[in-house]
Amino acid sequence: MSDVTAPELVLVRGNIITMDAAQPRVSALAVARGRIVAIGDDMQIRALASASTKVVDLAGRTVTPGFIDAHAHMEREGLKTLRPTLAHARTVNDVLDVVRSEAANRPKGEWIITMPVGQGPYYFGGPSNLAEKRMPTRWELDQAAPDHPVYIPGLFGNWGVPPGFSALNSLALARNNILPGTCPTCRGIEIEFDANGEPTGVIVEHNKRPMLEFDLLSNVPAFSFDDRLEGLRRSLPIYHAFGTTSIYEGHGSAPQTLAVYRALWQEQALSMRSRLCVSPTWATPEEARITMRDALPYARGVGLGDDFLRIGGINLGMNGAPDVAAASRRALPNTGWAGFVEWNNPLEDYERYALHAAENDLRVHSVINTRLSDVLDVYERVNARFPLAGQRWVIEHIGNVERADYARIRRLGLLITTNPLYTIWKNGAAQLNEPDDGNHYMPVRSLIEDGFAVSAGSDNIPVNPFYAVWTCVTRRERTSGKVIGPDQRLDRMDALRMITSHGAWLSFEENIKGTLSPGKYADIAVLSDDPLTVEDDALPNVHALLTLVGGKPVHGDLQDFARGGTA
Repeated sequence: MSDVTAPELVLVRGNIITMDAAQPRVSALAVARGRIVAIGDDMQIRALASASTKVVDLAGRTVTPGFIDAHAHMEREGLKTLRPTLAHARTVNDVLDVVRSEAANRPKGEWIITMPVGQGPYYFGGPSNLAEKRMPTRWELDQAAPDHPVYIPGLFGNWGVPPGFSALNSLALARNNILPGTCPTCRGIEIEFDANGEPTGVIVEHNKRPMLEFDLLSNVPAFSFDDRLEGLRRSLPIYHAFGTTSIYEGHGSAPQTLAVYRALWQEQALSMRSRLCVSPTWATPEEARITMRDALPYARGVGLGDDFLRIGGINLGMNGAPDVAAASRRALPNTGWAGFVEWNNPLEDYERYALHAAENDLRVHSVINTRLSDVLDVYERVNARFPLAGQRWVIEHIGNVERADYARIRRLGLLITTNPLYTIWKNGAAQLNEPDDGNHYMPVRSLIEDGFAVSAGSDNIPVNPFYAVWTCVTRRERTSGKVIGPDQRLDRMDALRMITSHGAWLSFEENIKGTLSPGKYADIAVLSDDPLTVEDDALPNVHALLTLVGGKPVHGDLQDFARGGTA
C-alpha cells in the first residue's frame, strides 16, 4: 500500500484478484486521478477516504483488472447492428417477412441489405437453419420487394465456416450486371443458374474471406465512413459489458478504419484504450519501401498517441491468391467486414517487406498459422542486419510450435498472441488425429511455463474474453467435444493472465496496465462470478457488472452498484 490521501473512489469488501504476484489477493483498493493509488484490506483503504470519497461496497463480488483483447476486431460488432437481423428466421417466408417490412419503410430504389441467414455470432449452417434448407430465390425476393434492390449476404468466413450463401433479387442482379453466362473473376464463387441459364439469385462462396462484393457486387453499397463510425460507437458498450478496457489490433486496421478510430478519439468519445497496427494497402515491396520511409514515421517504435489511441507498427501478410488480392485492392477504400486488404506475398516478398520494416523501425505483426518455421527463418535473416531484440515483433494465430522453436522465438524477442476459440474450438477438427494428441498445437501451457507472456484475443467471435479463458481451460473441439492437446490445458490463473497482464506487453504498457497495482490505470472489471471457482462450462457466461476505465464507469452505474443493484 502506498502513502496516499483522499482518493476519489474506494472499493471495499471485494474478492479482488490483482494479477500482481507481489500481492495477488486483496479486499479493497483506492483510485485517484485515474490511477490505482493503494490496495490492501478494508481497514487500510477505508482509512484513506475523505468526506468527498465515493465508497463502494462490493459485497464480496470478484474484481479483476480490465481485460485486454489482443485480437478484437472491435468495430465489426457495432456494424452488425446496422443491418436487419435474420437470426429468428426458421423458414424462407420468415426471411421474406423481414424484406417486406424493410421495403415498406424505405424509399423506392433504396437498397435492402440484411445480416446473413443463421444465428450469430457464427452463422453455422446458413440456409440449413430454414425449413426449406435453401435460400430465397430472386423471384421470391421480387415479390417481397419489387421496387428495392435486395441483398442477403453470406457469412463472413471468420465468423463461421464456409460456404456462405447469398441471395439477390432481380433488381440487385441487374444493378450488378449479373446475367446468364456471367463468370466470377475470383476463385471460390459459384453463381447458381436455373435450367434456362438464368441466375436464380443465389450465389455460393467457398472463400473464408468473402470476395463476392469486391468481385461481382461492386454496386452493392459498401459500409460508409459514417457507418463505420457509428459501428465503432456502438461496439464500445458491447465490449465494455464484458469487462474489456483495452484492445490491441495487430491487423484489421486499413486507412479508413484508422480514420474512424481517430474521428471517435477526436470527439473524446473513445472509451476503449485502443492500440492499432497499420494494415497497409501497398501492392509491391518497392511501394512499401517508399511508404514506410515517407508516410509512416508516426508508426515507428512504440507508435504515436495517448492513453486512449496509439497507432504503431504494421501488419505484414503472407501467401494469398493474386485474383483475390487484386479484387481486394480494386474495392478500396471498401474493405468489407475484414477491415484490411488481402495479400499475395510469396515468402521472398514477405522477407523484403520485413527488411524494409526493420530498417525503418516499424514493428511487424503477422498472422502465422502454419508458417512459423518459415517466418522464423526470415526473421533470423532480418535480425542479422537489424537486431530485433527489444522491438517486440508479434506473431499471431500460432498453430504447431515445436520445442526447438522456443529458443528461436526468445532470441528474436517475439511476442505471441493467440485466438483460442477460433484455433481450438471452431477450427481445431483437423488436429484431432495428431500423433501427439495435439499437444504441439497452440501449446500455450508449455509456452507460458517457458516464460512467454502469451496473450489471447476474441477475434470478435464472440466478444466475451471468457470464451478464450474457457477454451484454454478445456481445449474442447466443437464438432466432437474431444480435447485437443490435453497437456496444454491451463489453470484458471494462467488463462486469466492471457487476457490481463500478458496483453499489456503488446503495447509496451506492462508498467501501467494489466494488473491492479498502485500507479497503474484504474481499469477495473467487477464480475458476475468468480472465474477461479465457477464450473468450466460456466466460464463463457461470466460478464461484467461494472467496468471502469481510468476509474470512470463505462459499463454499469456506480451509484446503483453502491446501493446493491446489479449494474
